[in-house]
Amino acid sequence: MHPLRAICLELGFFTRSHAREAGLDERAIDAEARSRRWLRIRRGYYTFPDLWAAASEEERHRMRCRAVLHSLGEAVALSHTSGCVAAGLDVWGLPLNRVHVTRLDGGAGRIEGDVVHHEGFVADGEVDVIDGMRVLLPARCALEAGSLGTPESALVVLNSARFTSRATSGEIEDRFDLMAHCPHVRRLHVPVRMCTDKAESVGESRGLWLFWSEHLPAPTLQHEVRAGGTLIGRTDWAWPRHRGLGEFDGKVKYGRLLKDGQDPGDVVFEEKKREDALREAADAWMIRLIWSDLEQPSATAARLRRLIARAS
Repeated sequence: MHPLRAICLELGFFTRSHAREAGLDERAIDAEARSRRWLRIRRGYYTFPDLWAAASEEERHRMRCRAVLHSLGEAVALSHTSGCVAAGLDVWGLPLNRVHVTRLDGGAGRIEGDVVHHEGFVADGEVDVIDGMRVLLPARCALEAGSLGTPESALVVLNSARFTSRATSGEIEDRFDLMAHCPHVRRLHVPVRMCTDKAESVGESRGLWLFWSEHLPAPTLQHEVRAGGTLIGRTDWAWPRHRGLGEFDGKVKYGRLLKDGQDPGDVVFEEKKREDALREAADAWMIRLIWSDLEQPSATAARLRRLIARAS
């Protein structure tokens, strides 16, 4: 393996300095950069195009985070959305075009190219190290990230922090009280009150927001359906009083369920059998939501109201 590729796989990037240590002179470095055999992720920092193409948006952001931390040294820690990405939290609906850091050296807040520098008091013990990266504590990062987006995206990242055990409800509430004077954080009181450790995915969290914003009954989460004491399965949402069950049906779900040699159609069939068993055991109706349903909250809410009315 080429030494620069090995460095890139270890660090997430390589630099011109790394290239010189690998034996390339400045002329050869410039030629490689111009040839597109290298991909520049920020000034002086590179990766290989195939590694970049294979990476998700969050993985690409993490590469840029590592490059920024390498460039700025101990003067900063990742925060806001970047801190959430480093902690492995869901950041649906939040822009990843710039790396967010908080100054640890008293430096001024500013936007500088691909980096947003934030000012803010950082107490002792508020900087963690995750996978070799300096990061502010997840409860703080989740609230800061939530303040940059919509209340819906805030609920997604707060739920993710709870579900992954990166932050407890007490830590989020305490941090919210400390940050409540900040204009953009103040409006997060509903997501903070709603956040739960039982929402396992972006779709489930967005469904919760839809139900709340459309004034629908609040569901129970991860509802167990049993028949004669035997567990038949769990559903993402349930409305026991209305004899209703609900599932989020993102396409990635079937990818996770796919076994070696199994066709996607087989998985869909198995899911249909599972749904029938759940409905029969619970004597309930079932609603399945997909991504497009979440983009049409009024129409989706009307469907759910009709199902609730029929069961009443």
